[in-house]
Amino acid sequence: MPLFNQSIRRKIVGIALGLIVLMLVTSILSMVMSSQVGVLLDELTDRYIPAYGHLARANIRSLERSVALRRMVMMKMQAPSEEEAYAARLREFEEADRRIDEEAEAARTLINAIIDDSRTPSDNAGLARIETRIETVLTELRQGMNEEHAKLLKQVDAKQMTETRGTLEHLDALRDQFNQKIDAIRADMLKQVFASTSTVISRQRQAIIISGIVTLLAAVVGFAFALLVSSGITRPVRLLLAGTREVEAGHFDKTITVSTKDEIGELAAAFNRMTEQLRHNERIRETFGRYIDPKVVQGLIDRPEVAIDGQRRVMTIMFCDMSGFTSMSEGMTPRGLVKVMNHYFTVMSGPIRNNRGIIDKYIGDAIMAYWGPPFIEEDEPALLACFASIDMADQVPALQKQLPDLLGIRAMPVPCDLRIGIATGEVLTGSIGSELMMSFTVMGDAVNLASRLEAVNKSYGTRILISQATADAIGSACELREIDRLAVAGQSVPQAIFEVMGKAHGLSVPQASLRSHYAEGLAAYRAQRFGDARAAFNAALEAVPGDGPSRTLLARIAQFETDPPDEGWDGAWRLEQK
Repeated sequence: MPLFNQSIRRKIVGIALGLIVLMLVTSILSMVMSSQVGVLLDELTDRYIPAYGHLARANIRSLERSVALRRMVMMKMQAPSEEEAYAARLREFEEADRRIDEEAEAARTLINAIIDDSRTPSDNAGLARIETRIETVLTELRQGMNEEHAKLLKQVDAKQMTETRGTLEHLDALRDQFNQKIDAIRADMLKQVFASTSTVISRQRQAIIISGIVTLLAAVVGFAFALLVSSGITRPVRLLLAGTREVEAGHFDKTITVSTKDEIGELAAAFNRMTEQLRHNERIRETFGRYIDPKVVQGLIDRPEVAIDGQRRVMTIMFCDMSGFTSMSEGMTPRGLVKVMNHYFTVMSGPIRNNRGIIDKYIGDAIMAYWGPPFIEEDEPALLACFASIDMADQVPALQKQLPDLLGIRAMPVPCDLRIGIATGEVLTGSIGSELMMSFTVMGDAVNLASRLEAVNKSYGTRILISQATADAIGSACELREIDRLAVAGQSVPQAIFEVMGKAHGLSVPQASLRSHYAEGLAAYRAQRFGDARAAFNAALEAVPGDGPSRTLLARIAQFETDPPDEGWDGAWRLEQK
């Protein structure tokens, strides 16, 4: 059909125009019927009900006049007579008498207006009778009241109490007759109000029913028309929605069949081109994700100002190096060496990533990584770095078995092991480099200290050494052993360095004994009680034979026995070499 081959714009405009026409028809009909009901409501609220109210107030004014008359008589009969109060009550009486006429006249005016209005149906004959009765009752009241009122004033002036009381009773009788007639007229007027209200309700109900029927017909016709036109739009849209959900789930191989030539068809073709580009970008991202840590990329996207301006933050830095790499590389072919290094880096990078660390770079056989904001919370870097180092050390036995199989040899030329240095401190983080090439990295004393501690492992025969600041940040989450007080190259003030022995409550009995004896020996060593220190370090070696730090300190003790330290020695060791 030609209708369904049109553009979406024309389809929507056609649906909208059809619905607008139906809406206009319904609205016009509703407005006409509502205006008729509005006229009836206006008459009810502006004429019927006010006319009834005027009649009711005429009764009230009659009572007010009677009360004012009695107060007037009371003022006149007092001894001495209060002329000013009498004059005030006389004015009240005359005002109430005048208001009776005004209320009655207002009611008659409204009733005549209802009779004269030809737009609304009403009982004109009944209303005319009510209007005539009001005039008659008012005339009768005026004739009787005027005569009795004049008589009453004369009697009051003459102080004729008995005659005055009789005249007042006669006036009350006239008032009661007037009120009874007005009540009868009000009852008939109330019937007219009820009749008008019923007419309004009937017309309103009729308008609602007709409007509902017309609206329902318009809705059915509009829905049928919209259903026919939109059926050609919804199917490709559903296909697009399904394709979008696939893309959202990370499946970029979804394509959509282009079945229309409208904007939806163009959108489907563009969607197919987009998914092709996304597949290409995903391949690029996977490739470059091996060169740049994904968390760094995402962090720079979320906060690009960090890369531009740089920031100073407290971070934990790790350096990891393979021991014996130089000797091992001399006996290998380039291809074999690449296989060994790639496998080594893969195994050692896993614990860093698993503990939310950022691998900054690979330097020869060394790995540089860091932990800190904005990638993790401020209280986590040191702990996560130490957990990663423990997991890396746990991989060494398996790595030593895997490398010969990887190269197809019986045994590696040199035993494979690793050394790790960890330091915590304030560093500068940002993009460092030239206009041609940049690298998001960290710089500072903590970086240099971590690098030095990694190298110091060789001197002490340890695997994992951490700085004082890192040990303070860890607390009791890991089992630590203080190794020495050391001033590395580039530092003038020595600080304590610690070995990470394992996670909390993870020490064996020999390791616990080793730490205890070593702490005793270290205290004696710093106090220059070298005999006690030697005994404690030997006891540590008995607990764990081959302990590197114990051997190192025993060698120093032997050196100090031949060449004692200077006076004022602080127990620290200073390394002059990097």
